[in-house]
Amino acid sequence: MASKNSSSYGAEQIQVLEGLEPVRKRPGMYIGTTGPDGLHHLIWEIFDNSRDEAMGGHANDIEVTILPPLGPNRPARIRVADNGRGIPVDTHKATKVSALETIMTTLHAGGKFGGEGYKVSGGLHGVGASVVNALSTHAKAEVHRDGGYYVQEYERGKPRAKVKRVGPSDWRGTIVTFEPDPTIFPITEFEWNRIVAHLRQQAYLVKGVRISAIDARTAGVVDEDGLYMRDLGLRVPSATFYFEGGLKSLVAYTNRFQKPIHDSIFYIDREVDGVMVEVALQYVDDISSRLTAFANNTYNAEGGTHITGFKTALTRTLNTYAKKNSSSKDDESFTGDDVLEGLTAIVSVKLREIQFEGQTKAKLGSVEAQGATATAFGEAFAEFLEEHPDEARAIIGKAYLAMKARKAAKAAKDSILRKGALDGMTLPGKLADCQTKDASESEVFIVEGDSAGGSSKQGRDRRTQAILPLRGKILNVERARLDKMLASNEIRNLVIAMGTGIGDLFDISKLRYHKIIIATDADVDGAHIRTLLLTLFYRYFRGVIDGGFLYIAQPPLYKIKVGKEVRYAYDDAGKAAVLTELGVTAADAEIQEDADATEEDTEAKVTKSRKPHIQRYKGLGEMNPDELWETTMDPARRVLKQVTIDDASEADRVFDILMGTDVPARKTFIQSNAKSANIDV
Repeated sequence: MASKNSSSYGAEQIQVLEGLEPVRKRPGMYIGTTGPDGLHHLIWEIFDNSRDEAMGGHANDIEVTILPPLGPNRPARIRVADNGRGIPVDTHKATKVSALETIMTTLHAGGKFGGEGYKVSGGLHGVGASVVNALSTHAKAEVHRDGGYYVQEYERGKPRAKVKRVGPSDWRGTIVTFEPDPTIFPITEFEWNRIVAHLRQQAYLVKGVRISAIDARTAGVVDEDGLYMRDLGLRVPSATFYFEGGLKSLVAYTNRFQKPIHDSIFYIDREVDGVMVEVALQYVDDISSRLTAFANNTYNAEGGTHITGFKTALTRTLNTYAKKNSSSKDDESFTGDDVLEGLTAIVSVKLREIQFEGQTKAKLGSVEAQGATATAFGEAFAEFLEEHPDEARAIIGKAYLAMKARKAAKAAKDSILRKGALDGMTLPGKLADCQTKDASESEVFIVEGDSAGGSSKQGRDRRTQAILPLRGKILNVERARLDKMLASNEIRNLVIAMGTGIGDLFDISKLRYHKIIIATDADVDGAHIRTLLLTLFYRYFRGVIDGGFLYIAQPPLYKIKVGKEVRYAYDDAGKAAVLTELGVTAADAEIQEDADATEEDTEAKVTKSRKPHIQRYKGLGEMNPDELWETTMDPARRVLKQVTIDDASEADRVFDILMGTDVPARKTFIQSNAKSANIDV
């Protein structure tokens, strides 16, 4: 039955947002999020326009600069400059204003929707420059073309005045400067390392183009006259990338800490049916694969049709070569997993009419990319194997080893499964499970040792919190196969407790806890155990991380008691802040815990002297159940860090270094990052 109030729903209730108002109203629809990812996405949108100019052969120099704020409590600005053709400034027939103003202030306006402006581009959403403009308090576009220098400035997407020719110019190119709006972005701090990593990747993908990054935030007032900031000779952090090798250079960079099994890096750059296909690959002595995909230079985290075509051609080509050149009587063919083991490959396609599955462009959906990639790569890789017999033997040998290991692992796994070790019916004896069966409100704490296990079992909320103690350090799974992993009691117990299964049996929908919390001690051993667990989850339970189910507990390092006032601190800076807040002087703070004193002695001493009693925890086992609940387990007061993967390739590299066999690389990494480590020894 219709509501009596339905008549109130009329034309006056329909809201019409004009110009760029929809962007400011719902920014997440256009940039995904207003968090740090969305903030940096503003840079990528403007940079992509310059990169597309380079992809078309119109530019060979791009510069991204972080400029100082224009005043107190204002964010830094971003300046992107290129030496491309320059955005057109003549009047647009449809909008009756300059083409520059149209591009900067109108959604779905640009040179990528047809015509000959761009043969390929990063996408056809057409919202880049206008969205950045809308989400900035101030923006400025400068164009050098046709012998003139043109400028237009904007406030929150609206032009301050018409495009103005301010003088002659011998240069050509476009400069866009913007200041993100703090009312849109709660955090406006740009991350230098993130910017450098993204620009380095893009430099590999557009070979022969110089891409520079400059962090001028500490330079004070910067003179912005001129096309490039680096000409000012500022002594500030900077990086410049230029790669003639393109994807071959990227494969070599990715494998710099690996041991290749063949020297030559395979590379192909061909066009099939209007699709440009570029592939580079090399096999290394490892059991993991590193397969990275791009479409029109946009990173596709979830792959897509080009990856499907690549995998199909890779498996078919290696099987054909092996059968043709092998004297073995084993007629079994390689599977897709066999030929992927130890593979580092970059697959990049460029096509005029591109389709992605979703706004984030994480997966390519263009059907024509699959056949073009399979054809171009398959033919070229077959030629490579014939022309490089030594490399071919090494690659086929690697695939054979993977096939034998797969058979052995399957036999071992099947044997274990027949014994019912992973059927989920018998939970580990050491697991203190929670009462609820609702996974959405269940959580399990993975703790270090029986001591921490005992305290946490007593201090927990039995209805929703489970405890799984680990005995010592688990197996390093970085180079371990599934059969060896399942022979480890600690790993097997964890797999059973989670309920998801492992390997080809993994099913995230069967996860028994929607919060898996790693709670190890705040010392070197605890950090090592935490790294071993993170390696296990990253390599074999990636769905747990991607689903947002993995967390790291942050237990306090200090308990501070002044009189009857009790506070906790998580690091030395927090301890100092607590002491200051409680009015404790430096002299008073010298009193420390007497390990031999009883609780009554300490209470009397503290109460009498009014000086602080500071207890330093070395592990969770030192806390009594009440303290553990109050500081680490109580959902209302605890601090948890959710484990996420912002950059899968970088995460893969770090795990390789920390958990792999290259000791010199690990030593160098630790020495380089020791000052940044948050480990209390």
